[in-house]
Amino acid sequence: MPDPNGFLRYGRRMPARRPVPVRISDWREVYPSAPDDLIREQATRCMDCGIPFCHDGCPLGNRIPDWNDLVRTGNWSHAVEQLHATNNFPEFTGRLCPAPCEAACVLGISGGQPVTIKQVEVEIINRAVDLGLVTSQVVAKPSGKRVAVVGSGPAGLAAAQQLARAGHAVTVYERDDAIGGLLRYGIPDFKLEKEHIDRRLEQLTAEGVSFVTGVNVGVDITAAQLRAEYDAVLLACGALQGRDTPATPGRALRGVHQAMEHLVAANRVVSGRESSTPIDAAGKHVVIIGGGDTAADCLGVAHRQGTAGVHQLDLYPEPPGTRDESRDPWPTWPWILRDYPAHEEGGERVFAVAVQEFVDDGTGQVRAVRIAEVSVEKVDGQRIVTVKPGSERELPADLVLLAIGFEGTEEQPLLDQFGVHRNRRGAIDATAQWQTAADGVFVAGDMHRGASLIVWAIAEGRAAAAAIHTYLGGSGALPAPVTASAQPLSAAR
Repeated sequence: MPDPNGFLRYGRRMPARRPVPVRISDWREVYPSAPDDLIREQATRCMDCGIPFCHDGCPLGNRIPDWNDLVRTGNWSHAVEQLHATNNFPEFTGRLCPAPCEAACVLGISGGQPVTIKQVEVEIINRAVDLGLVTSQVVAKPSGKRVAVVGSGPAGLAAAQQLARAGHAVTVYERDDAIGGLLRYGIPDFKLEKEHIDRRLEQLTAEGVSFVTGVNVGVDITAAQLRAEYDAVLLACGALQGRDTPATPGRALRGVHQAMEHLVAANRVVSGRESSTPIDAAGKHVVIIGGGDTAADCLGVAHRQGTAGVHQLDLYPEPPGTRDESRDPWPTWPWILRDYPAHEEGGERVFAVAVQEFVDDGTGQVRAVRIAEVSVEKVDGQRIVTVKPGSERELPADLVLLAIGFEGTEEQPLLDQFGVHRNRRGAIDATAQWQTAADGVFVAGDMHRGASLIVWAIAEGRAAAAAIHTYLGGSGALPAPVTASAQPLSAAR
C-alpha cells in the first residue's frame, strides 16, 4: 500500500549535479549517486494510481508503481527484481531515456510535478550493483539452435540476452572494435560512463553470449555465410545515416561535420583508443545546428574540449517552459523547452533561425555561418520555412556540427545480400512477428523504426527475441512488450 499523502508531503526534488567548473574538467557523469533519503522521499510521492498512465508512457511497460513502493520501504533487492522483469539494462535507460513515463505521470496533470521516475530507476540499479545483486542467470537447457545478432546496441544486446536465457546459442557481430553501438562511441561519458556497458557484457558473456568485434557483416563475412551457419539472424544495426544539408552553400568547407563524426572521435580519445581527435573544439568558435539530444551531447563535448564559445541553432521558436494543455494535453509528450546539463555549462541558444550559408575564409575553411530569422509552418503535411527579410547576420564559426537528425539505417552491402531494402523512411519493414521479407531474418530497434528512444530499442529487442524464440520452435513464451507495428512516441532524439 503506497503512502496516500506522500505527494502532499514532498515536492519534486532532484539530486545536485556536480559543480560546472569541476565536471567540465573531466568526462565523469554529471550526476553523482543520490542519497537514500532523497530517493525514498521521491518514491514516496508515487500514488500507485488506479490507472498508472506511466505504464502507457513507457514502451517497456516498466512496473513503475511497484518498484517505487519497494524503494519507499527500502526493499532494494525486490525493487531491482521488478525493474529487471521488463528492462534488461536499467542503468542505460535511467541515464539516457528522456522519460516519457514522467510526462504521463498523474502528478503532472494541470502543471503538477511528476515523480522523478527516471532518477529512482537509476538509483535502484546503482544500489543493486553495490549490493552485488546484478549477477548472471542460469540459462535454460541448450536448444541446439543458433542465432546471429548483427549490431551490438541496446536492441541487439537485449535480444541476445533474452535468447541466451532461453537456451539458444547467440553470437553478436559488431563492426567497431568494441561492443556497445552508439552506447559505446555515440554517447559521451558524462552521460554514460562505459563501465556500465562493460559490466553488462561480463554478465552476457557468463550467460553464454559470444561477441565478435571488427567484423562488418556484408563485407568481412557474407549474409550467405551467416544464413548457412545460423538458424536465425537478427538485424539491429541502428539508424546511423545522418541528415545533411548538401544544398546549403559552403557545405563542403573544411570544419563542417556531421555531429556523430565529432562525438565518435571524442569518445575514442576518452576511451584511450586514440590519442587525439581530428575534430577538436579546443579554442574554436563552434556552431551546433540542431536542438535535440545529439546537439546537447556535442555542446557538452565542446565545453570539455575547451571551446572559445558555442552557438546552438534551432529552426523552431523557443518552446514554452511548461506544457501547453491546448496543444499537448496530458498524458501526451509535451513540446517544452528542455534544458540539458550541457546548457548549464555555457553556450548560447538561438531559436527560429536557419543557416543560409557556410562562409569561406578564402582557403576552403569555414570562418562563419550566415543565418536568418525564419518562421515554420505545416501546409498539407509539408514543412514550409519562410525567411524574414533583412534578418540575416553572421556568427563566427571555426567548427560547425550538424545535429539535425537521422535518415534511417545506412545503405550497406548486407541489405542487398539479405534481400531487404530501406523503405521511404530509411528503415526496414517487418511483419508483426518481426520478420523481414527474408525468411529467418528479423529486425529490431532503430533499424526497424528509425532513430528513436533507447527504451524503444530495448523493447523491440525483447519483442524480436520472443518472435525468434517462437520461430525456432521454443517452448514457453519470452516477454514481448510491443509488436512490430507499434508506432513510435512523438518524443524525438
